[in-house]
Amino acid sequence: MDRLLRDLMPQVLGVLLRRGADFASGEDAVQEAMIEAVRRWPGEWPDDPRGWLVTVAWRKYLDTARAASARRAREERVVGHRPPGPTEQTDDTLRLLFLCCHPALGRPAQVALTLRAVGGLSTAQIARAFLLPEATMAQRISRAKRTVAKEGVGPRGDLRAVLKVLYLIFNEGYTGAVDLAAEAIRLTRMLARATDDPEVAGLLALMLLHHARRDARWAVDGSIVPLAEQDRSRWDTRRIAEGVDILQTALARQQVGEYQAQAAIAALHCDAAAADETDWPQILQWYDELLEHTTSPVVAMNRAVAVGEVQGPAEGLRALDPVPAEVPRRAAVAAWLHERAGDRTAAARLYAEAAAASTNVPERDHLTRQAARLRHEPPSGS
Repeated sequence: MDRLLRDLMPQVLGVLLRRGADFASGEDAVQEAMIEAVRRWPGEWPDDPRGWLVTVAWRKYLDTARAASARRAREERVVGHRPPGPTEQTDDTLRLLFLCCHPALGRPAQVALTLRAVGGLSTAQIARAFLLPEATMAQRISRAKRTVAKEGVGPRGDLRAVLKVLYLIFNEGYTGAVDLAAEAIRLTRMLARATDDPEVAGLLALMLLHHARRDARWAVDGSIVPLAEQDRSRWDTRRIAEGVDILQTALARQQVGEYQAQAAIAALHCDAAAADETDWPQILQWYDELLEHTTSPVVAMNRAVAVGEVQGPAEGLRALDPVPAEVPRRAAVAAWLHERAGDRTAAARLYAEAAAASTNVPERDHLTRQAARLRHEPPSGS
């Protein structure tokens, strides 16, 4: 029942917002309806759980509204209201997702509000996932609600902003009791069911392809296992097949965008049975395509790795040169390219520099080990 209620929550809240409820009061009413459902449903489930929740939540909202301002017009607007059909249900979910990504909000607030209102996570769960005090996260969500209420709903927002928020949630990954990567996939599936935009499909494919390699990324002791050293038998072939199928359908639309290009790169990595079988020339072509859609220095940095694989480390370093020094992991990429070029001294120094700058403990430990390896192991063949 918990999963059903969580799936229904954004739909019900979306209906209340469409009927004129403000965000904060609407969410309070939905929460009260959910509590009542938990109390009543174990005895007898309603024939239409969603309709039941909408009815109860709207009644609770109206009760609150009457007590606050006696606005009987709100009740009159919904007399004889017909239950929404499938299209309206889809629109309600989309409306809520776009509302959480309101342009007046900063990215952290958009992420938190999306997880709270659409994801159905508690404030405590979100706080734990981002390693923040619950009070801090509660303030962030409350400020976001006030901002949305002040700015108003307005026209539907930018789909690219919504995709960026979902991508950021996915990249937070698994940090505790809440698996944010899995949550991002669930929300992106929801969005993909509601729109046929190929970039939405591209983002879903990208998430599935990356998530498929998750179990192989970590050793038993918690240390990072680089892609080239991963046990590929531990990759989730079902997720890979699903991601590739979704990607191929999206690419057939011939409207390639940033997320489709990233997913194509991930698919090529997943297609290689061994690291030395990776189709690096095709990956480089996709990085060139990706740079047609974004000016991200991180993409340029990752492209330098592909250049190093295809054209050699010297060319890779030349491709890396324009990437600003402050870009995260740049020093690690430079270290790898210098090691491939035979300059172990520079590589060790850069690995140590990258380790010092990393805020991720497993990543920092991995980079520190790489620096130590180059300083203490003799060169191969000596």
